[in-house]
Amino acid sequence: MSQTPSFKTEETGSGFMFSASGDWTVRQAAALGAALDELSAARIRGAQVTFDLKNVSRLDTAGAWLLDRTAERFLAQGLTPRFEGLRGEFQTLFDTVQANRGTCPDTLHDMRPFAVQLTARVGDALLATGAEVHGIVGYFGIFLQALWRAVKSPRRLRLVPLVHHMEKAGFDALPIVCLITFLIGAVIAQQGAEQLKRFGADVYTVNLVAIIFLREVGILLTAIIVAGRSGSAFAAEIGSMKMREEIDAMRTLGLDPVEMLIVPRVLALVLTLPLLTFIADIMGLLGGAVTVWMLLDTTPGVFLVRLQEAAGFWTFGVGLLKAPFMAIVIALIGCHCGMKVTGSAESVGQQTTQSVVKSIFMVIILDALFAMFFTAVGI
Repeated sequence: MSQTPSFKTEETGSGFMFSASGDWTVRQAAALGAALDELSAARIRGAQVTFDLKNVSRLDTAGAWLLDRTAERFLAQGLTPRFEGLRGEFQTLFDTVQANRGTCPDTLHDMRPFAVQLTARVGDALLATGAEVHGIVGYFGIFLQALWRAVKSPRRLRLVPLVHHMEKAGFDALPIVCLITFLIGAVIAQQGAEQLKRFGADVYTVNLVAIIFLREVGILLTAIIVAGRSGSAFAAEIGSMKMREEIDAMRTLGLDPVEMLIVPRVLALVLTLPLLTFIADIMGLLGGAVTVWMLLDTTPGVFLVRLQEAAGFWTFGVGLLKAPFMAIVIALIGCHCGMKVTGSAESVGQQTTQSVVKSIFMVIILDALFAMFFTAVGI
């Protein structure tokens, strides 16, 4: 009769005790490997790890390799592994695995059918996505609580960091935002003019540039630039503080990291992204005007008249209405990823990358939702 494999750990006077039991076979290798990867000896006192294997009922090559790999990882962390209770029929197998350590793969191949593996991966991805959304929504609630405390007691709001992050996220981003939106506006006008000429409708190039840029492209480009620039900076800054245990020091001093770090960054982005969007719209229209003037011989006065006819107040206002919501999403994702950093530099890089990818993805999703909403209400 098969026995479910398990292990437990406890600290001893000499270091660390690892007690294994059950069937350590390839059937349970994937689950065992994931659980073993979470073990860490970083905070263990002592210099020795004792592997107690007397309760292991079955052992094959995969199980022996998992135990040997775990022992090697503890050895790399500065502990000396020692095995006890290994039965005689398992000793030869274990010695063979140790002798061929360099030829063993780094990971075990999943032995399940491909359809089962694919379903499991899709399920894991959905669970991870749900957990990520839950975490971001939770951070939004924490941010609202901290913001309400700041509203009730304005002295809790840190104005100096707020202005600093507004400068970093807004003023310092102006050159790249202006350059990219000017060029994209020119490209949209050039491609639109070339296509509309075929139908004798090149006079509507101004309408094309105005509607596309003011409603969609201006805010979308600006939000993506800010997500890649400021969102990643938020994740890297907070992640570095988390890695150096500065956030733990804040809590020890009685300071709230949310009030100190997250609230100023979110408010700074909420205030600056609409301004950046406004400037991006102007630069995009300017790029389109220059292109239309060069290709279609349309004077700036005619361009402005056509622009006034094509774009009303809501054409311009739709893009600006999206900006604060996208700013909240970008800032919260960046701060949330920064708070998820563990104690390694690699984790900082991973979470910084994740913040950019998630922010851009959410910006596009929000833009699509707003587009459907404004179309449904007739704006």
